[in-house]
Parts: sequence; C-alpha cells; structure tokens
Amino acid sequence: MLYSEKVMDHFEHPRNVGEIENADGVGEVGNPTCGDIMRMYLKIENDIITDVKFKTFGCGSAIASSSMATELIKGKSIKEALELTNKAVVEALDGLPARKIHCSVLAEDAIKAALVDYYEKNGLELPDEIKDFEPHEEH
Repeated sequence: MLYSEKVMDHFEHPRNVGEIENADGVGEVGNPTCGDIMRMYLKIENDIITDVKFKTFGCGSAIASSSMATELIKGKSIKEALELTNKAVVEALDGLPARKIHCSVLAEDAIKAALVDYYEKNGLELPDEIKDFEPHEEH
C-alpha cells in the first residue's frame, strides 16, 4: 500500500515539532522492536491543552502519526485527549499500512504518558482512562 497524501504531508511537513520548556506534562514511549521513540510535551491551562509539541525518532509513519496526534488534541480538553485512540489517528491520516499501525499506537501512548506525568506532577488523582496506563509492549 502506498502512503496516503495526508501521511506524506505530515511526514514531509510535520506540525508541532520541538519541545516545550517547563512543559506541564512530558511523555516518552518507545518501541524497542522497530526503534521508534516518541516524546510528547503538553502545556495545559484550565484543563485545556493550549500547546503540544513532539520529538520523534523513527520512520515516516511514526512522524506522521505524532504530527497528526498533536493536531487532534491541540486546543482540546484533557478529557477529549484521553479519548483519542490510535484508530482515530489512523483515520485522520486516511490509513496506514498494517505493519505501521504500531506507530499510531505509539502516538496514543505518548499522549497518555504525558497526561500521567501532568497528573502526577500536580498531585492529582489519575482519571480512570489512565489509572492503569502501561505503554503497549508489543506493537
């Protein structure tokens, strides 16, 4: 399968690349099998994700998934970000090859890891959606 135009666009022109100094939440996840590493930075004000940046070391699909995921949660509430699934990322990209689906799972996990970090930094109780969060081992 060829990559969709959206995947190519987000790979060639990724949105929200970089890091946020003094981020409210930072999450890093990696997939040892393929070597992709994804780090998400969140700025949160009044339960709204006002800014999000990412740094991804990985293939084009991993970069495109990170880029699209940041676009999908920017300006959204924490609750909406918690509901973001890798399936939504894949759909927003107009699909990914089956062997690259793990890249979208990584993006979902990175956001959740950053939200766990945010709650823990602020001494807040974790919402049910991430109470037992463990990044996916096998992708």
